[in-house]
Amino acid sequence: MPATNGWRWRHLLDSPHRLGFFLAMLVLGVSGLWWAGVQLARSGFVPAVPMAVSPSLVHAALMTFGFFPLFFCGFLFTAGPRWLHVRAPTTRELMPALLAQGAGWLIWLVGSHVHVLLAVAGLALAAAGLLRAAVRFWRLIHASSDTDRVHPTVIAGALALGCACIASTAVALALGADMLARLFVLTGLWGCVAVVFVTAGHRMIPFFTAPPGTVLERGGDWWQLALLVGISLFEAVCVWLADPLAGVGAWHVARGVIEMATGSVLLWGAVAWTFARSLRNRLLRMLHTGMLWIALGLLLQGVTGVLAWRLGSPVLPLAPLHAFAMGGLGSVMLAMITRVSAGHAGIPVAVDHVVWALFWLLQLATALRVAATVPGTPAQALLTAAALVWAGVAIAWALRYGSGYGRPPATARRR
Repeated sequence: MPATNGWRWRHLLDSPHRLGFFLAMLVLGVSGLWWAGVQLARSGFVPAVPMAVSPSLVHAALMTFGFFPLFFCGFLFTAGPRWLHVRAPTTRELMPALLAQGAGWLIWLVGSHVHVLLAVAGLALAAAGLLRAAVRFWRLIHASSDTDRVHPTVIAGALALGCACIASTAVALALGADMLARLFVLTGLWGCVAVVFVTAGHRMIPFFTAPPGTVLERGGDWWQLALLVGISLFEAVCVWLADPLAGVGAWHVARGVIEMATGSVLLWGAVAWTFARSLRNRLLRMLHTGMLWIALGLLLQGVTGVLAWRLGSPVLPLAPLHAFAMGGLGSVMLAMITRVSAGHAGIPVAVDHVVWALFWLLQLATALRVAATVPGTPAQALLTAAALVWAGVAIAWALRYGSGYGRPPATARRR
């Protein structure tokens, strides 16, 4: 009956992932539309709207902290208690932390046009919400007697760093130090978002890909986790060493070698994975493509960094960052959140034709964004196209699964 099967707000409280993912997709869709509007204005298609905060900083903060932590919270408080064998908190207990983050990022976006202090208030609210969630997750870890708490502990540490980065961004912005604020955002991308992604992926991807009872299902090789977390933290430190060591050639060479070596190892692993298992499964192909982008991003970071030092000018600026974050983390996000959402909704085929098309549009958006950094290309046209495609993917994906979070699982199964 419609009264039973229709969309209802109360169904968002049925599970932490429902409310967390719903708010994440709301922020994702709104921020995608906003950035597309900024690029259209820069291209002269629509009137420009006055800004109180640099659009690039607003965009960077939203893409780093706006929706990723909400996805993390929804996932961690659904899967985390099972990892730790502890009682799961109810969605109502988590609701203040989740709503504070969602509201904080929407206020940040509005404040960026109205007044810098309103934008700072939005950041402060978002930081408070994430801090509350992080403290709650730490309590789950301490309440657990499970002998294997490596993955949750690493993730909890990354969330703590994320809280510090958001709060520091707010302070820097309030003081008018926009460049410092950007450094805190980049630190959060590598030290928080990337670390959570690779750690959760190391724990969960084998469950999606390995037969029951295998070693891979229990977490795989620990050296992979150490490598991925290590390179993420290394890049977080490099954010602060870039300017002080700008003229030191040995530093640029050493950093480039580390990045290229790590990217090569990851690329080798991705190629080996291709030969080791069938990629006819679309979910596997999505995860595999995300790994390829991550490897490519690190390789580009190493090569372009050394070349920029040798030439004395930037080479393909922001291309490595977007290959890693937009192509790599974006592809893995689309795959894992789709898989979790479909599984809890009772949808038997997670990656259907619609999701598969959205995935390839995401690859197109990433390619356009990376191509915009190549000299001689129509950069603004490519940036606008990339933003429009990204916004279309975000909105279509949000409507596809976000609408299901407010319905009972049986209804979602029949969609």
